[in-house]
Amino acid sequence: MRREFGIDPIEIDVGMVLQRSVASLYSHLITRPTGRAVRLAIESQLAEVERPSVSMIDLSEVTILDFSCADEVVAKLLLRFLKPDRPSEAYFVLRGVSADHLDQIETVLERQKLLAVSESGGEFYLIGAPDALEDVVWRRLEGRETLAAEDLDDLDAEFESDEEREALDSLVKRRVAFRVPDGGRTLSLSSLIRDLL
Repeated sequence: MRREFGIDPIEIDVGMVLQRSVASLYSHLITRPTGRAVRLAIESQLAEVERPSVSMIDLSEVTILDFSCADEVVAKLLLRFLKPDRPSEAYFVLRGVSADHLDQIETVLERQKLLAVSESGGEFYLIGAPDALEDVVWRRLEGRETLAAEDLDDLDAEFESDEEREALDSLVKRRVAFRVPDGGRTLSLSSLIRDLL
């Protein structure tokens, strides 16, 4: 499906980026300067990508992740690509988020009112700070993988169709869903990276 829309999937192993960026033999993200170096290395790699991409940010080799690094590597990375002057059209899926990482990541996402898609064992989750309707619409999109504009009228939720469309637009704006440039369809990020699993 991703080739049809000109999307490039990219795998970024944060453990490897950490070793290259700070010449560390350890997979610990425990200082803000270390987190900043890793984020800048990821941003540099993504700046070279000419087409829209969905990046699988793999944290599975990171043993320790503190709050300052979760802020630098996850929250600031997401914030950078929300801005109009972002270096490229990149979307992100977090992979390998362990129970030890989740509290730090969710805390920094909630503090910044950000959302992220996380994958674990082939299942996808919305983490961060969604409102209730965004969560409902995201789950429906995730279940279907794609929604055409007319599909929203068929959603059997207790909300009006206009509210559902606004929630879907919000998910696209917050970059946890991908809108095909012609505006007719919205795709789940999971459908765009399925081959990387």
